[in-house]
Amino acid sequence: MRGILRGPVADRPAVRTGLRWKLSAAIALVGALVAIALSLVVHNAARVSMLDNARDLADERIQIAQRNYELTGKPNFPSIAVDDRHLPPALREKVEEGRRATYVSDRPDRGPDIWAAVPVKGGHVLSLHTGFTDRSTDILNDLDQALVIGSIAVVLGGSALGVLIGGQLSRRLRKAAAAANQMAKGETDVRVRDAIGGVVRDETDDLASAVDAMADALQQRLEAERRVTADIAHELRTPVTGLLTAAELLPPGRPTELVLDRAKAMRTLVEDVLEVARLDGASERAELQDILLGEFVARRVAAKDPGIEVRVVHESEVTTDPRRLERVLFNLLANAARHGKPPVQVTVEGRVIRVRDHGPGFPEDLLADGPSRFRTGSADRAGHGHGLGLTIAAGQARVLGARLTFRNIRPVGLPEGTPAEGAVAVLWLPEHAPTATGSYQMLP
Repeated sequence: MRGILRGPVADRPAVRTGLRWKLSAAIALVGALVAIALSLVVHNAARVSMLDNARDLADERIQIAQRNYELTGKPNFPSIAVDDRHLPPALREKVEEGRRATYVSDRPDRGPDIWAAVPVKGGHVLSLHTGFTDRSTDILNDLDQALVIGSIAVVLGGSALGVLIGGQLSRRLRKAAAAANQMAKGETDVRVRDAIGGVVRDETDDLASAVDAMADALQQRLEAERRVTADIAHELRTPVTGLLTAAELLPPGRPTELVLDRAKAMRTLVEDVLEVARLDGASERAELQDILLGEFVARRVAAKDPGIEVRVVHESEVTTDPRRLERVLFNLLANAARHGKPPVQVTVEGRVIRVRDHGPGFPEDLLADGPSRFRTGSADRAGHGHGLGLTIAAGQARVLGARLTFRNIRPVGLPEGTPAEGAVAVLWLPEHAPTATGSYQMLP
């Protein structure tokens, strides 16, 4: 189950944002654009309307001034001038054609100027020049202020609406993700559709139904494969036992030893496959006893291999299944002996058991995905087991309610690609005894 370590692939940095904030920002942006566009349209429409009214008023006044001038010969109307040299050229051209006209000129430093002109007798031009009234300017300023306040209110209201809608959708998706994670951990009675709840039906319900259907199909397929594996292993147990018995009756010699060795290996493989199938079925239950963990580990390790160093840092009394705990411990020791290098060290500290060797370390795929059956971490499987040892250890740890983790020991300060100086498997026993209603998933 070991292999040469590969350098980790650097993850690309990513910015994580919630769905509610994305939706809120999108609504706020659209609301701001619409508010700005409407504000510009309303402002321009109001300004044009005011200017048209001012031009109409100027036209009426120039007509009254024209009649007075024709009667009296004098420009006796307010703001009236004769042959004004500041008359805009465009307006002068219209008047020279014999037409009465109005004109609006804009100045950057002040408001628009309103002009009106009409030709009179004697070849003169009678003109009226007024500015945009203060009242009109105040009205336009008040309108702009109201538009700004309205735009801000629209943006804030849209943002609040986006947070509300996005929060509800995000909450349903988080519930769906949590339920999917529970399903991935082996809780077969969890359903995403039931987890998200709610009265409103939307796309998240379709997604939840699809995930539930996929989970049911995968569960049925896995259960079928587990039953097939268990049935095959069970059917092989009888002929393998008969083969081993027959091999023991052969005359002594090297061929007999080879046959016995392979027959025993086949029997061990069949028993391991049966154990994995039972653990996959999640029907195993722990038979609990109170033990002193340090004393238990030291006694079992000494009986198996007196050369392995056991160090008890802190003794602790635990409630667990001794048989299953011994199985986990022996599988970890066997894996360290087969794939690691001596010395193999076992440390007990409270409820934590550490098994360390000084070999090349665990392969990266095991560290990332956990143990996998029939995956040994070696291209050549001959003499390297079948990859079931750590799989069984992880399954038994789940039954005990324990957490089994794996990591490599690397020298401090050396490059990431430097080979490890050993592998450490850590078994974390629970503070409380496991319940009799289910198993616990091993954490990566």
